[in-house]
Amino acid sequence: MFDDEEEEDGYFEGNLNEDIERFDSFLKGGEIGFLDSDRLEGIIDSYLIASQYNKAKLCAEHAISQFSFNIVFSLRLAQAMSAMGQLKEALNVISQIEKMEQPNCEILLTKASIFSQLRDSKSAIKYFKESLLLSEPEDRDEIFLDLAMEYENLNDYKGALVVLKDAIIYNPKNEGAIYELAFCYDQLGDYEKAIKCYSDFIDENPYSFTAWYNLGNAFSKSEDFDKAIWAYDYCVLINEDFGPVYFNLGNAYLSTDKYQLSIDNFNKCMELDGEDPVALCYIGEAHEQLGELALAKEFYKQSLELAPLLPDAWLGLGIVEDLEGRTREGIVLINKAVELDPENAGIYSVLAGAHEKLDEIDLAKEYYLMALGIDSTDEECLTSYVNLLIKHSLKEANKYISDFIISNSENEIAPLLKVNILWKLGLKKESLSLFADCTNNNKENAKELFELYPEFLKISQFNELAED
Repeated sequence: MFDDEEEEDGYFEGNLNEDIERFDSFLKGGEIGFLDSDRLEGIIDSYLIASQYNKAKLCAEHAISQFSFNIVFSLRLAQAMSAMGQLKEALNVISQIEKMEQPNCEILLTKASIFSQLRDSKSAIKYFKESLLLSEPEDRDEIFLDLAMEYENLNDYKGALVVLKDAIIYNPKNEGAIYELAFCYDQLGDYEKAIKCYSDFIDENPYSFTAWYNLGNAFSKSEDFDKAIWAYDYCVLINEDFGPVYFNLGNAYLSTDKYQLSIDNFNKCMELDGEDPVALCYIGEAHEQLGELALAKEFYKQSLELAPLLPDAWLGLGIVEDLEGRTREGIVLINKAVELDPENAGIYSVLAGAHEKLDEIDLAKEYYLMALGIDSTDEECLTSYVNLLIKHSLKEANKYISDFIISNSENEIAPLLKVNILWKLGLKKESLSLFADCTNNNKENAKELFELYPEFLKISQFNELAED
């Protein structure tokens, strides 16, 4: 029986090839004779599959002239037009079909696809939803994904999650839905759930290098760089020619102070994908951290040759000038970075530190406050500013940090800075009480007091509270 089926398939394939040859000849002026509707449909579908959309359109128009009552040919005409970018014309054809035919899944899917191409995601969503209600079970996995993608196009990741969860309930093995679910969690900043979804996907698809890459990205965004490196390494094992993974490995190594490994991976990225100004800039930063200032400066300059408006490279050059003792010259370069990226809190913080080094205290205060106004969670900036205030007025420092804590409870370092100020003001009972509160809330975080101000290691009451 199997042999008979193979023979029959071969027969139809042979007939189809002959029919296609006949229609190709017809397009060149030859005779076509009579082809029934099934054979014409076969020719059109073959052209569509082969992406020969103009031929599909011409064949559909010929079929309509022969079988005007057959709605399938009008639908194929709309599909060919859509593929050719003739979207309004395709919609007009669909409108004519709808006057003669009750909506079915294929009509609705074609209409949804056209609206998607028109970037009218709201209309696309409407028709994908309607098509889902009329769809055959074997088509639903793909429709769920198309529907979720339209929500993603609107940046409505919560809406996409609803669809994707329904898709997985319908088919727990819908790998595409699991992958998109992870992407949406990633976009919403819920990296823990993103990691879980990517991990689940990898359990079923262990050789998907893009899944390992995205898992690494999720770990990076949650600042678990060691696990990010682990995931990226698996990506490299599967596909050693994927340039972006080396860029992200370089970033992860830079974040874990493994500067030579960072440099090696940025270089590998550029070996595969060509010179990149951001990679060159980060190589400069790695050399800067290694104390190789001449090399750092060279890479920052190479970065700016490719991208003269890259703020990080101007900032890096300014920092190198400062480190080499030319703080005034460094400030000029840092100000260039500010001009290019005026909403970057980190640049203002660096600028504040440079003015503080020159004893330009009013300017330093101004820039620290600008930095904290943009990003109140920047613990390093807050510490630097409060320490500057302490040098000049403990009372001013105490008032500032007290007000700051009321308005910015999310900055966990702020209460520890106040512990130090209260102690220095001689308010030892209040200082110890506040530190006790810090240890009760988060003991590991509270121990950062000893890193910020090592003198507290010598005070037994603080050690006792930290160990209780």
